[in-house]
Amino acid sequence: MSIAKYLRLVKFAHTVFALPFALIGFALALNLTGNEFSLRVLILILVAMVTARNSAMGFNRYLDREFDARNPRTKTREIPAGALSPKAALIFVVLNSLLFLFTAYLINSLTFILAFPALTVLLGYSYMKRVSALCHYVLGLALAIAPTGAYLSIAGSFHPAPLILSAIVLLWVSGFDIIYALSDEEFDKENGLHSVPQLFGKKWGLILSSAGHLLIVPLLVLLYIMVNSGGVSEENPFGWLYIAGSAIFSILLLWQHLIVSPKNLTRINAAFFTLNGIASVLFSIFVISDLL
Repeated sequence: MSIAKYLRLVKFAHTVFALPFALIGFALALNLTGNEFSLRVLILILVAMVTARNSAMGFNRYLDREFDARNPRTKTREIPAGALSPKAALIFVVLNSLLFLFTAYLINSLTFILAFPALTVLLGYSYMKRVSALCHYVLGLALAIAPTGAYLSIAGSFHPAPLILSAIVLLWVSGFDIIYALSDEEFDKENGLHSVPQLFGKKWGLILSSAGHLLIVPLLVLLYIMVNSGGVSEENPFGWLYIAGSAIFSILLLWQHLIVSPKNLTRINAAFFTLNGIASVLFSIFVISDLL
């Protein structure tokens, strides 16, 4: 068994999308509650993040294997290419799902209870392209679970701040997933699959993606206000580092809309992975540095 095959199956490098926001959620909980840092909980969060994502991505590849085999863009993926059997991929999904639930149980009772609906969303989004163009937003919801889940791991109770952060993740992910779906518009139409570009076309797909990303800006402002009014410290947790990180994040989101247009889709991969990966990592570095 080659571990590399499974890492390629789930595109492990794409963990940079949600993981930094989970770490922000963790840092937020420490700051807003005043609870002590716990290396044990941090490790459990990392394990939960990896196993949850492995479950979601592995199930997506298993479920889409026949479509992937027919799509020139995806026919070299591990299952259609024969590098992994569908059975091996499904076993991988089951094992990671069980490990995710067990890890949530080890964190606290609330995370364990919420792990079941979270896993339902994580696995269920793979079905959405078969039934609704809202699939991008369900994917966004799946990744948006990360910061709130990490916050609850430390705090053990809800707070508006991580929910705002989750809303930011939902809009961010759904927006760039719509951009990524532009490359499959014709294939989706021919195979009865649903997406925003398939339903509305490239132009309106990019408009809806831009609208979602634009809504992130007021949410970043709201998060700044919420955190600075709800911490246990007399000093405001967020200062110029948060503002700088938010500005960089917003500029990188704008940049991806400048390099992709209905008539020029050649830079979709750059917009999808490179810019969004950089945006996520840089934003988390600035925000966490401000919170510590």
